[in-house]
Amino acid sequence: MASLDRTARSFLLTELLSGMALTLKMMFSPKHTINYPYEKGPLSPRFRGEHALRRYPNGEERCIACKLCEAVCPAQAITIEAEPRADGSRRTTRYDIDMTKCIYCGYCQEACPVDAIVEGPNYEFATETREELFYNKDKLLANGERWESEIAANLELDAPYR
Repeated sequence: MASLDRTARSFLLTELLSGMALTLKMMFSPKHTINYPYEKGPLSPRFRGEHALRRYPNGEERCIACKLCEAVCPAQAITIEAEPRADGSRRTTRYDIDMTKCIYCGYCQEACPVDAIVEGPNYEFATETREELFYNKDKLLANGERWESEIAANLELDAPYR
C-alpha cells in the first residue's frame, strides 16, 4: 500500500504543486526586508558597537584610572596611563584602544565600576585605513558625547540584568 501511495504522489507531482502553491502565497504577502541605508532595524540594548568614554553630567570624565578594563581585556587592546591630579584623585592622561585587536567581548564595560567605558550603539564605523581604528582618549570622549543619550537609555534598560 505504501509503494502505491508513493507512486501516486510522484506521478501526480504533489510535492511540486505544494511548493508552487507556497511560492504563489509568498509572492503576494507583505515583504519583511528593509531599505538599509535609509531604514535601520532595531538594536538590542546590549548591542556591542563602537567604544566610547563617558562623562558625568557636570562635564568631568568618569574614568578613575583603575585600569580594570586594561587588565581584563583578553586581546590586550587597551592601554592606559594615569597620573594624580592636584586634588588627589587619579585621572587618565592616555587612554588608547586598538580597535583592530578588539574582539568586542564587552569585558571592559562589565569591569568598569563607574560605567566610564562602554560599547555604544554605533555599528557604522568602517574606515579606509588601519590608523583610523586606533582610538585615543579624545576620539573616545567625542564618541561618548555623540552617543550619550542612546548609551544612557541602553544602560538603564540593561540595569535590571546586571
